Amino acid sequence: MATFTNQATLSYGTNVVNSNIVTGEIVEAVSVSKTALLDTYRADDTITYVVGITNSGVALTGLTVTDDLGANSASGVAVVPSAYADGSLRYYVNGVLQATPTVTPGPPMTVTGISLPAGGNAILVYQVTLNEYASPAEGGTVTNTVNVTGAGITSPVTASETVTAVSEPSLTITKAVNPSTVSDNQPITYTFLVQNYGNQPATETENAVIRDSFDPILTDLTVTFNGAAWTETTDYTYNTFTGEFTTVAGKITVPAATVTQDPATGAYTVVPGTATLTVTGTV
Repeated sequence: MATFTNQATLSYGTNVVNSNIVTGEIVEAVSVSKTALLDTYRADDTITYVVGITNSGVALTGLTVTDDLGANSASGVAVVPSAYADGSLRYYVNGVLQATPTVTPGPPMTVTGISLPAGGNAILVYQVTLNEYASPAEGGTVTNTVNVTGAGITSPVTASETVTAVSEPSLTITKAVNPSTVSDNQPITYTFLVQNYGNQPATETENAVIRDSFDPILTDLTVTFNGAAWTETTDYTYNTFTGEFTTVAGKITVPAATVTQDPATGAYTVVPGTATLTVTGTV
């Protein structure tokens, strides 16, 4: 919506008289909305956006939709936390799929050649992929803004959508053996490294469990977690006939990852929290 003012003059002889000033409003016939199909994200996620454009006025053609892909300088460095997923755009007019218009990936991403029928609508559905400039930290957000411009639109029509980093632990596990070659009746050690790339710690409530079936079966087990000795039954169970080893639910806990942002580039780095379980036995 835009306002305008106007004033007339009346001249007669050598006199000029001004009228009163009138004020009016131009109500924009075009409106736009932007919606993410999911309002949360994880590192390197792909997000699907739906941009809806409605037109209550006359038919319009040759419009341009621009998406800033989340560009911001909140950290003092200009960054763009997402990129258009090539080939993902779908374009509908009054619900009917149309030929794909011209897309320039950017940043910013632009879509040109959009048409709006009188009293009708257009919908753009497309995906963006997050990168190292999207904060994975607790409370991290990405806000994308679109605007629609073109002949028949007095001023850019704008809409924004914000998605928030998922608040959760995210665990991985790797296993190592030492030595890799062993003789009968000799000790062997399995080491399990659990890493947490999430922004929340894995606590007892996650009920994390490590299971393994040792083959060959081990005897005389010694188990430690983060260097502290564990006790059978209290912390783990072991079947000497089948070789099945299982930690007690909730005994595996892992601190949250550490997230830092490079002040020079604005990129985020994640250093996972870690926990280490070792199982030593005789072959």
